[in-house]
Amino acid sequence: MELRTVVKINPSPNRITYNDPVMFIGSCFAASIGHRMETGHMPVMINPSGTVYNPVSVCNTLDTITSGRNYMASDLYEHKNTWLSFNHYTDFSSENAEAVLEKINRRSEAAGDFLTGARFLFVTFGTARVYRWKHSGKIVSNCHKIPSSEFTNELLSVEAIVSLWNNQLERLKSLFPDLKVIFTVSPVRHWKDGAHGNQISKSVLLLAVEELLGHPSKPEYFPAYEIVMDDLRDYRFYDDDMLHPSTAAVDYIWNSFSDCYLDINIKKLWQEVSSITKAMSHKILTTSKTEVTRFAKNILTRIDAVESRQPVINLGLERSYFSALLKF
Repeated sequence: MELRTVVKINPSPNRITYNDPVMFIGSCFAASIGHRMETGHMPVMINPSGTVYNPVSVCNTLDTITSGRNYMASDLYEHKNTWLSFNHYTDFSSENAEAVLEKINRRSEAAGDFLTGARFLFVTFGTARVYRWKHSGKIVSNCHKIPSSEFTNELLSVEAIVSLWNNQLERLKSLFPDLKVIFTVSPVRHWKDGAHGNQISKSVLLLAVEELLGHPSKPEYFPAYEIVMDDLRDYRFYDDDMLHPSTAAVDYIWNSFSDCYLDINIKKLWQEVSSITKAMSHKILTTSKTEVTRFAKNILTRIDAVESRQPVINLGLERSYFSALLKF
């Protein structure tokens, strides 16, 4: 007897290798999977404008990247002696306006260069609810803890999302013919909308994505939302806030993701590189020079094997760390 409702995922015909740059844009869930790829030194870029949650903000991020737009002082807003952009996460904010502009434009240019060579774009929608700044009437990506009275909020319609993203998919196909777009819906609940409000919002996103899958560019869908809601439906798979997936849940989703998009050889290579990367965080409890030397030499041998097998992987930082241990 099967005591779980396991979400069955067919392997994608489009597989990711170490020669395929991958961009992740969207909610914090996109970052969770992207960081898993980073631990294995796969070529990824995650949220070049910071975390964004709704389909309009994700679209605005892509428009900034693909148009090569440069932000100017007039694009910033000062709040409590801090300069910020409503299209960017708080990490870009600063008391120095020039520093904000330099960081935004440098990151956007790097994202444009990266996307030009990218083969995969994973787009994660978190909510269909958007906030408009009353001063401009524009939808913001982040309210930056400015009083809620300065904003209005609304729920996007399925039709509005589909129209916006059909145009975006057309643009992406025109600019990057070989780019594969994969949609996901974040399993993280937006509890401030209430239980019912969150369900309505997620339903809008799911219906919109379902229509977008019929676009001629043939985007795909990865069922992260369904894995958590229908397979991992137990509080032991949630973090302390009872909203975000726990580390165990993200690991489980990563395994499903890697089974779907990585072939067996790439997955084994990722596991080996990831274990080398994680070895740098091991606490050295022994004072025995012999043991430390043996440990470091073993890792260095593994680094040599990985780099000879896949020269595109650069483990220079790890090599330097374990070479230094030989002088322990």
